[in-house]
Amino acid sequence: MRGLVFHQTLQLHTDLPLPSQPHGEARIKVIQAGICSTDLQLMKGYMSFEGILGHEFVGIVDEAPETALIGKRVVGEINAACRNCETCTKGHPTHCPHRTTLGIQGRDGAFADFLTLPVENLFVVPDSISDDQAVFIEPLAAACEIPQLVSIKPTDRVVVIGDGKLGVLCAQVLVLSGCAVTLLGRHSDQNTWLTHMGIQVTSHPADISRGADMIVEATGSPEGLSTAMQLIRPRGTLVLKSTYHGNISVNMANFVIQEISLIGSRCGPFPPAIRLLETKHIRVDPLIHARYPLLDGVLAMEKAAQRGIRKVMLQMN
Repeated sequence: MRGLVFHQTLQLHTDLPLPSQPHGEARIKVIQAGICSTDLQLMKGYMSFEGILGHEFVGIVDEAPETALIGKRVVGEINAACRNCETCTKGHPTHCPHRTTLGIQGRDGAFADFLTLPVENLFVVPDSISDDQAVFIEPLAAACEIPQLVSIKPTDRVVVIGDGKLGVLCAQVLVLSGCAVTLLGRHSDQNTWLTHMGIQVTSHPADISRGADMIVEATGSPEGLSTAMQLIRPRGTLVLKSTYHGNISVNMANFVIQEISLIGSRCGPFPPAIRLLETKHIRVDPLIHARYPLLDGVLAMEKAAQRGIRKVMLQMN
C-alpha cells in the first residue's frame, strides 16, 4: 500500500505492507484524511514520532472481527487503550499509560491506504454527514471536550485565542452554551461568516475588554499563553488546547496571585461531535483550503505548513 512516512524526513512510500490486524482490531480503507497542526509539530520532533502520520480520517471498514461493521463508513477515536489497567478500569482510557495513538505515538496513522484501530474506537458515520464533514469529527470532538470539563454559563464572557481550525471549532461549540464568545486571531478577515453565528471576531487584542471569565488557548504557539494571561480575570479559567514541540518559560506566580484555574484539554467525545454535524449546528466547509491526492502528500504537508492555510485534505482515491 501507499503511505506518507516520517523518518527524519517525509517521504511517500508505495510498497508498504498492509497493516496487520491485532486481536480485536479492524482494518479500515481510508477515503480521506485531514492534515492537523499536530502533524506539523510531529515533523518538528514533537513526541519523537516516526512512522505514518495522520489521525483525522474517514474510511470504510475492510476487515473486522465483527462482520456487521464490514463495509461501514467510520471515523475513529485515536487513542488505543489496553482496557485492563487501573486507569482504563476507572473510565479514563484516553489516558491509559499503555496506549498507542493513531499517527502520533506507537501506531501508524491515516495518511495511507489502510489503517487499523480497535473496534471499540470506531463510530459509524450517518449518511447525512459528508466525507468532508466526517474528517472534522475528531477535532470537533476535542472542542466538545471543553464543556465536559468546564461549567459555562450564558452570562460568561469567553475568548478563544487562535483562529486556526481548532480555534474556530471551539468558538462554534462554546457559543451554543449562550455565552459571549470572541475569537482572537490573525485571520479575522476570513472569519466574518462566524459573526452570523453570534461570534465576535478580531485580530486586535485591544478590541477585547480584559477580565474574560474563560480563555481557550488554541494558537499552537507559546505566545498565546502570554496573551491569555493579559485578558483573563482573577479566578478565571484558562483552557490549554495547544500542543507543540519544545518547552516554554512561564511565570507561574501570576497563576497563584490571580488564582487562575488551568485546565489541559486534549481529545474529546465523538457522539456529541457527530450529533452537532448531523443537526447542522457546526459549519466546517469554510475551513477547507485545499485538496491533494495522497501521491502529492509531501506537497500537501508543505502547503499546510504555510501561514494562513487552513484544512488541507488528502484524498486516497
